[in-house]
Amino acid sequence: MIAILGAGISGISAGYHLSQKGIDNTVYEKRSSWGGLCDNFSIGNGFRFDYFVHLSFAKDDVVKKIFAESSEYITHKPESTNYYKGSWLRHPAQNNLSSLSTDEKVKIILDFVNRPDFSNPTNYEEWLLAQFGDYFTRNFPGVYTEKYWSVPANKLTTDWLGGRFSLPPLDQLLKGAFEEQTQNFYYAQEMRYPVKGGYKSFLQNMANHTNIKTDKEVVSIDLKSKQIEFADGTSVYYEKLVSSMPLPELVKCIKDVPKQILEASEKLLCTSGQLVSLGFNHPEIAKNIWFYIYDADILPARAYSPSLKSPDNAPTGKSSLQFETYFSKYSTQKLSGIALTQHVIEKGEKMKLWSKSDIEVTDYREVKYANVVFDFERKANVELIHNYLNEQGIRYIGRFGQWDYLWSDQSLLSGI
Repeated sequence: MIAILGAGISGISAGYHLSQKGIDNTVYEKRSSWGGLCDNFSIGNGFRFDYFVHLSFAKDDVVKKIFAESSEYITHKPESTNYYKGSWLRHPAQNNLSSLSTDEKVKIILDFVNRPDFSNPTNYEEWLLAQFGDYFTRNFPGVYTEKYWSVPANKLTTDWLGGRFSLPPLDQLLKGAFEEQTQNFYYAQEMRYPVKGGYKSFLQNMANHTNIKTDKEVVSIDLKSKQIEFADGTSVYYEKLVSSMPLPELVKCIKDVPKQILEASEKLLCTSGQLVSLGFNHPEIAKNIWFYIYDADILPARAYSPSLKSPDNAPTGKSSLQFETYFSKYSTQKLSGIALTQHVIEKGEKMKLWSKSDIEVTDYREVKYANVVFDFERKANVELIHNYLNEQGIRYIGRFGQWDYLWSDQSLLSGI
C-alpha cells in the first residue's frame, strides 16, 4: 500500500493517478476537510472564501482537462489594479504610471533610463534595480517584497522569478506614463474559476476517485518498521511513502532523523498568512478581482474579491473581499485578530473602498504555511533534505514537499 501524506492538490493528484492505474493507496489529511491551500471556508449567511487568491491560468492540457472534467468555469480577463499613495494604477504598475503626479513620473523615468547595469545580479534587489531603476524599485516592488515575502529584496535569490514580471521597453513605459493603457501586460491572458463551490471544485473529480482519510495528523514515522502513527492513536503500515507535508513538519515526524537533516529543516524559511475576510451588504464594493497594495502603512499586501470570481461565493445582491497579510520569523506579526481586522476596515475606508455600514460580516484566521521564501540558504538545505528522503525511498511532492514556488497547476503535475 502506498501512503500519501497531505490531501492538498498534489496529494490528491498523486492518489487519483495511482488509483487510475489500479495501484492501492490512501491519502491521509490532518484537517477535517481536503484541499489544502485550495480549500475554502464560509462565514455569515453564505459568504465563501478560498484560502488566498486562486485563479487558474494553466496552459498544460492535462491540467485543463482535469479541471474542466470537475467543474464548469467562468473565464476572466486578468484585470487587476495597484493602490499607491491614494492613486489606483492598472497592473502591472510599471506599464501604467499615468495616474501618478508629474514629479513621480519624472523620477521613475529618469531612474529607468539611468538604471544600473547588473548583467549578473546576485540578488533580487539588484535584479529589480537593473530592470526598473532606483525610484520605482524602492517605492513599488521593494515595499511589496517586504510585505509579501517578509524579507528585503536583497535577501532573496532570483531563481523563482520565471516569467512573473512584465519588463517594459522605454517606449512602453513612456506611453503608459502619459495615457491610460488598454493593453494587457500581465503574464497570463485568461484566468478560470469554477462556477460553483470555490476553487476547490476543480479538484472534485479527482477527490471522488481517491481514498482520502481526514482528521489524520501524522505524529511519528518509523522508517524501519514502515509504520505511521497518527494523533488519534491509530497507526498504519506502508510499503511506499509519498509526502506533500511541509518539509519541516515531515522531518520532525521521522524517528531517529539525523541531526543535520533536522537542523536543515529548521532553517527553511516560509511566510505565514493572515486572512481578513469581509462580507458586504451590497454588490458594488469590489471593482477588480484582485489588487496589490504598495503603501507600507497598510499591512495587507494584496486583496481579492471572491464574489467577482464567482457570484456563487456570496449571497445574492452582496459582495466580498479578502485581505492577505504575511509574516515570518524574520518579520513578525504587527497586528492580529480583531486589531488587524479593524486596521483593514479603517484603511479600506481611507482607500474609499467602503463605509463601515457596508460591512455585514468579518472573519480572521491564520495559515502557517503560505509561501516558500527563496533566501540564500534554501537551495543547500532543501538539497540536503531531499537527498536524505531519496535515500529513504520517500517521494516528496507539492509546494511544501518540493519546497518550491509552485502554482496549483504545477502542484497537480508534481503529484502525477
